Amino acid sequence: MNKSKKIILKLLQDSDIEINGNRAFDPQVKDESFYKKIISKGSIGLGEAYMHGLWECEALDEFFYKILNAEVENKIKKDINTLLYVIGSKIINKQTKEKSKEVAKVHYDIGNNLYKWMLDERMIYSCAYWEHATNLNEAQEAKLELICRKLDLKPGLKLLDIGCGWGGLAKYAAEKYNVSVVGITLSKEQVAIANEVNKNLPVEIRLMDYRDVHEKFDRIVSVGMFEHVGHLNYLNFIKLAHENLTDDGIFLLHTIGTNDGESTTDPWINKYIFPNGKLPSITQIAKAIEGYFVLEDWHNFGLYYDRTCMEWLKNFKQNWEHIKPDYSETFYRMWVYYLSVSAASFRARNNHLWQIVLTKKNRQSIYHSIR
Repeated sequence: MNKSKKIILKLLQDSDIEINGNRAFDPQVKDESFYKKIISKGSIGLGEAYMHGLWECEALDEFFYKILNAEVENKIKKDINTLLYVIGSKIINKQTKEKSKEVAKVHYDIGNNLYKWMLDERMIYSCAYWEHATNLNEAQEAKLELICRKLDLKPGLKLLDIGCGWGGLAKYAAEKYNVSVVGITLSKEQVAIANEVNKNLPVEIRLMDYRDVHEKFDRIVSVGMFEHVGHLNYLNFIKLAHENLTDDGIFLLHTIGTNDGESTTDPWINKYIFPNGKLPSITQIAKAIEGYFVLEDWHNFGLYYDRTCMEWLKNFKQNWEHIKPDYSETFYRMWVYYLSVSAASFRARNNHLWQIVLTKKNRQSIYHSIR
C-alpha cells in the first residue's frame, strides 16, 4: 500500500466512510492516483479527481456531510499553493470593480439554458423557504413573499435590488406590491432575461456595480450577492446601502454566512465555481453595520439550503439531456460535485443562511419581525 493511501485511510477512520465499501456514501476508487492527488492538492485534488472520473460515489452529498462532520480536511497538511491562497484571501482585495466581473463570466454567464432547467419556474438562485412548501416553486415563492413582507412594501415605494439575478424578485414585488424596482447585476445573461420577464412593469434592470449606485430608495434588498462582496469591502457596501436608503427605509440583507470569520472559500469552489467569493461571519457583518444601521432582525434558516441544493441537483440530473448540448461530461461531474458539497455544507451547519433586517437609527416606528 502506498504512503498516500495509508494517510487517507487513517484520516477517514473517524468519519464512518469506507473506501470501496458497500454503502451509498462509500467512495469507489477507480484509479489509485486518487490518493496522491488528495495529499498533494487537498480539496482541489479531490474535486478534480471526481471531475476526471478517478472515483465515484452514489450519495455524494452524504459522503461530504460525513467528511465535514469529522473535520477531515483540517487534518490534511496544506500544500504550499493552498497556504498562499489562504494568505492572499486575507490581505488582497479580490473583489475590486474589475475582479468582481469574473464571477459573472465564470458562473452566471455560462448559459441561461442551464439555469432554466435547474431552477424553479421564476429562476430564483438562492435559498428557498420550506416552512410550509411542498415543492421548489412553492418554496421560492414563499421566500419572495417573506422578503416582501419583511421589507414592509407598500404601493408607490421605490426598491433597489442589489444582485437582482434573473429578475424574479423584482417582478414579484412590482406585480404583487405595486412598487417600482431598480435591479442591478454584473451578469449580461441575467440582464437579458430580467428585462424580458419584467416587460411592461415599473422595473429597470441595470448592468451595474453596486458601488456606482447613488440615489435614494425607500427599500433596499440584496439576495445572494453579499457572498461576492469580500471582507475588505463589507464596510463600503454597508456605507453605500446607508447612503442610498431613505431615513425611514428598510434594508434586508440575505446572505450565506459561516461560523468562522477567518475561513476562506474552499479552494476547489474558488477555482471552478465562484472565483473570489468570501462568506461573511456574524462578527464581520456586525462590525460593518455598527454606527450605520440598527439591527432589527436576524433570521437563520440555513438548513433549508440543504433541501434547496438537493432539489437543484435533482433537476440538473433529470434535465441533463436538455442541458447537455452546451456542456461536457466533465462539466456535468463538476456541477454534481458542486451542488452535493454545497448541500452537505449546510447539512453539517458549517454554512448558514441569514436574512438580516436593518434600519437607520432615526426611524421611529417599531419593526415587527416576520416569519
